[in-house]
Amino acid sequence: MSDNHPSPENPRPQFPTHHEPRVWVITAGDSPIGISVTRQILMHGDCALVGLAYSRLDRDECRRAEFEAFLAEIESHGGEGWGQRFKSVPFDIRMIGECQALVADAVATFGKVDILLCCTSQTLVGTVEEFGTSQQTLNMVRDQFEINYFGPLSIIKATIPHMRRQKTGHIMILSGITAHIGTPGLGMYCAAGWALEGFCDSLAYEIAPFNVKLTILQCSIEIGILTNLVTTVPPILPAYSPSTNHAPLFRGILNRLLPRLPNTQPETNGQENAQANSIENGPFSRPEVTSMYPPLSSAHMEVLVAETVYAITAIGGHENPPSRHIVGQEGVASVKEKLKTVSEELEDFIQSSYAVDYAAGGDQRSSKEDGVLGIATGNGSV
Repeated sequence: MSDNHPSPENPRPQFPTHHEPRVWVITAGDSPIGISVTRQILMHGDCALVGLAYSRLDRDECRRAEFEAFLAEIESHGGEGWGQRFKSVPFDIRMIGECQALVADAVATFGKVDILLCCTSQTLVGTVEEFGTSQQTLNMVRDQFEINYFGPLSIIKATIPHMRRQKTGHIMILSGITAHIGTPGLGMYCAAGWALEGFCDSLAYEIAPFNVKLTILQCSIEIGILTNLVTTVPPILPAYSPSTNHAPLFRGILNRLLPRLPNTQPETNGQENAQANSIENGPFSRPEVTSMYPPLSSAHMEVLVAETVYAITAIGGHENPPSRHIVGQEGVASVKEKLKTVSEELEDFIQSSYAVDYAAGGDQRSSKEDGVLGIATGNGSV
């Protein structure tokens, strides 16, 4: 076992004490967060079974290269038993059978499942109207929900029976503040996140009697989007062009950000480079569907995910974990602002409700009818 106590020389998080290795199932083991969490738990002495998304050769080369480098790192720690405590399998979270097989594989290989980390996600960018322009874009919306909502449901439902029998377990869902706060241009991404959190909030009560815990980790918007595949639909509706519509659509934010990333190849022609940096002609404003992983370097990615990884490894398997954990000051500030807005709206709602004065007297039924109909008939007061 590694030393668990953080220090300037050993800044790893201090895990809750336990007497034997815990078994983690990680749905996106080839993602930056999946790799970093797996490294930490192997270093700590735990076991990990990780799922690997099916990759496309022309798009996912950077993701494969990072994972192959991690496999080499695991092999270099053979003397510490990393290889014996690690297994990776191809995994498509959209397939219910593969979710069941992933969990069964973990039980067959390591004897149990202690912690499920569901961190599979993709981002779909575009306005609501743009998604309805063709059958292709409608299919993309369905796929967004298959990956970000129905997929997590399937892997959770496959895991619960094992944790119930064990009378212990911890389900961790990597979410974001976009599952609390709407963002223009991310309507479908936000909708899938809100749906998942509503499901998890309800599920937590159902599994609590079996000593199975559930934690939602709400990260900043950069974590969920910059560490995963981003797909944009073509901006073919002039009404949403930045020159005519001043709503801060997320496509424009990405178009400003991408050319500034260190791994982005500069254009050879200065005029083309200036055009690519503009909001309307950036890489996510092409006239066709565009999918890519934001090209952050390994060093930048490690810094980006460090705080989230710390939270996951510190909370994972804890005897009394929080039901919800907001990662980072930016997320906390955003949620506070949202709660303030909701409180103000609630006060307005209460005042408008008090403005209707139901008629007094008579039986309960006629009183209600008079009160409701009085607005139109004059029998009640407003």
